[in-house]
Amino acid sequence: MGILNVTPDSFSNGGIYSKPEAAVEQALRMVEQGAAMLDVGGESTRPGATPVSQEEELRRVLPVLEQLRWKTSVPISIDTMKPAVARAALRAGASIVNDVAANRRDPEMWKLVAETGAGYVCVHMQGTPQTMQVDPTYRDVVAEVKEFFAERRQRLEQAGITANQIIFDPGIGFGKRIEHNLALLKALRDFAVLDRPLLLGVSRKSFLGKISGDGPDERLAAGLACASMAVGAGVQLIRTHDVAETVQAVRMTEAVIASGGQ
Repeated sequence: MGILNVTPDSFSNGGIYSKPEAAVEQALRMVEQGAAMLDVGGESTRPGATPVSQEEELRRVLPVLEQLRWKTSVPISIDTMKPAVARAALRAGASIVNDVAANRRDPEMWKLVAETGAGYVCVHMQGTPQTMQVDPTYRDVVAEVKEFFAERRQRLEQAGITANQIIFDPGIGFGKRIEHNLALLKALRDFAVLDRPLLLGVSRKSFLGKISGDGPDERLAAGLACASMAVGAGVQLIRTHDVAETVQAVRMTEAVIASGGQ
């Protein structure tokens, strides 16, 4: 899943693709590099990010989606917390909603997903992007994320969303300290019991830099290590800024797994 941030304040490449033409060009480049999906977002969800209005988010993403629907056949997800933005994006060509606010209580987003039959990425996040890194605490992060997914699956199905529409994302970096992120990465295989696809997004995230001491543009190797390990643990979707390199690492990992060597 190639990441396409059409925001001026993303922690990684913020502002580079804020113009629709540049964003579409980058999206098509990622498809050429091997992206099987694209994830378009018009509001930064980095820690402490300033929320944007519904109108501004739509202004950013709709021109990109309306062009991409005619220029590529790969599935497109809309990375948004707003039901109205999700609805407009689905009409404009997206087919998946990537929802970092799946911890919400308001069922409006879920009703929309049920109504449209769209795919739904259920992301675990403690708090909101503005508060999630203030003081995240868990008694057992792996157990709590698994409990969250089980509870959300039940609520999503009650809202009319079928199991086949659901993808789970443990939300690395969303309300987690370094030790929480590492525990989740180590336990990825445990989430296979949920019998739904798992998506992992670690690309360029700050915890990688805290371990390696590198800035956002120097975290590729650390992210590839996580991606390869995740594929080995059964993760089906890797969300990344660096498509070409990630595809290469994933294909190598898959080849080793498939070899069945003695």
